[in-house]
Amino acid sequence: MTHRNTPPFRADHVGSFLRPKFLLDARAQRANGEITAEQLRVVEDRAIAEIVKFQRDVGLQSITDGEFRRTYFHIDFLEQLGGVKTDIPVTVVKPDGTEELAPPVMRVTGKVRHVKDIQRADFEYLKGQVDALGNGLTPKVTIPSPTMLHFRGGRAGISREHYPELEPAFYDDVAQAYGDELRSLAAAGCTYVQMDDTNMAYLCDEKMREAARSRGDDPNELPHRYAKFINKVVAQKPAGMTLAMHLCRGNFKSTHAAAGNYEPVAEALLAEMNLDAYFMEYDDARSGDFRPLRFLPKGKIVVLGLVTTKFGEMESKDALKRRIDEASKFAPLEQLCLSPQCGFSSTVHGNNIAVQAQRDKLRLVVEVAQEVWG
Repeated sequence: MTHRNTPPFRADHVGSFLRPKFLLDARAQRANGEITAEQLRVVEDRAIAEIVKFQRDVGLQSITDGEFRRTYFHIDFLEQLGGVKTDIPVTVVKPDGTEELAPPVMRVTGKVRHVKDIQRADFEYLKGQVDALGNGLTPKVTIPSPTMLHFRGGRAGISREHYPELEPAFYDDVAQAYGDELRSLAAAGCTYVQMDDTNMAYLCDEKMREAARSRGDDPNELPHRYAKFINKVVAQKPAGMTLAMHLCRGNFKSTHAAAGNYEPVAEALLAEMNLDAYFMEYDDARSGDFRPLRFLPKGKIVVLGLVTTKFGEMESKDALKRRIDEASKFAPLEQLCLSPQCGFSSTVHGNNIAVQAQRDKLRLVVEVAQEVWG
């Protein structure tokens, strides 16, 4: 079995990390107008320099900035596209006392276009930190999937004035905007981009499928439509760049928003989308079995998210190896890798897990990957 020199790596991760207290404090000061955006950036830079070294020290090869400059994994990016308006999501306290993030409303109010480089300056800082640590490390950028601009609001969330028909103009414009962003990142030396997508995983959940129906969408047709949509983005991918997708079922403060086997979306996801790799959440029974992996074609990689970031309890190496073995009955072992199921802090709030557990879980991923793939 082979070591991988190109991403995704045998031991990989989704991207976000628990924010250190000094960074949260600075963000609060910025929100209250006590410090400037420039002053906040200096604090972010310091936190990112530390988290980059942390990732190297636990043995990871793909290195992110921990999403330390973001409040929300998706909104902070999407609202910088021309033609997109978002509302800040609201935290809802449910009757049982648990908190839930009510999804933000995203509206397309004009022609979607790339009006400026969104991630480039952040990537350049990250790359500088990574390059200073020596060889063998690859900086990774995480951005929200373009399907986010359609799924939440459906047709009603997209301006009829600017897009009387969604096909093909809306999808083409979004793909062009994403292509422009990928090209700007490639020009800065970026070779690894991951698109975070909750919608394909949500389409495995009967409640979410019903919600899509109520917005006038057919949940059986949507995965195939999204595959065509993603392929419009992939068609613009710069040469030499790995483009991956992370399927997320919700991760706000250790909660989840969706459950269900991947079967309803597996063929569209794995066989129809021309992506290089998929990070799939498989940390508990909510995700179903590995049979959907039978659709994985040659040349693509699935990163199995077997280690949970929601709770501090540690998985056993033997249990992880058994599950990798089980998955390899449906997809070849050389097309599989290992990671935590999600980030540790998809929103600034962070999951209900200790910093030490974050380290231990990543070490576990690295060690198991070495023992399985060598």
